[in-house]
Amino acid sequence: MQTVLVARHAESECSARGIVNGEPNSRCPLTERGEKQARALGRSLVGRPIDLFSTSEFPRARRTAEIALAGREPPWLELAELNDIRVGAFEQGPLEQYTSWAHTHGPEDRPPGGGESRSESAARFARGFRIVLARAEPVILVVTHGLAVRYLLEASAGEGFHAHHVPVPYARPFEFGAEEFAQALDRLEAWLLDPHWSE
Repeated sequence: MQTVLVARHAESECSARGIVNGEPNSRCPLTERGEKQARALGRSLVGRPIDLFSTSEFPRARRTAEIALAGREPPWLELAELNDIRVGAFEQGPLEQYTSWAHTHGPEDRPPGGGESRSESAARFARGFRIVLARAEPVILVVTHGLAVRYLLEASAGEGFHAHHVPVPYARPFEFGAEEFAQALDRLEAWLLDPHWSE
């Protein structure tokens, strides 16, 4: 890999309704606005080679990439490591309830009902991004979820990790060279040795 473009999926029905969804088998298609956002992502990539696209197992991520890459046929790599965080008992409930819980708990705390801690999800994201980094294709598009992109951006900035996240824009690509990408993953993995929130 020489260059990776990492984007959050376009707006889905769940996100438009403020519903949290961390299970890939739940029905949550893109909204009409989301499809427009995916087409806009495609326009931003005009003239750029895309040698591979990778998505999570969630249909909204794959659909975003497919719309953006309409007319192209790069190979596809599905990575469960890039799935959204599992939220346990909060699944299919109001996003506000989950975020209220998350903002008052540490990175190693798991939500009730068999959910995943944020440090566990961050470790999984790092494994997925390492798979992307090791690929031979020069230019790769990754469409994943807001939390995975936010951890990557915070790691790249090198200013710590936070319980409260600024929402990641839908279908906006963030570009990383191989060295920058590897350094961000190094920082994320170092944080995982002693996960704590920065003030």
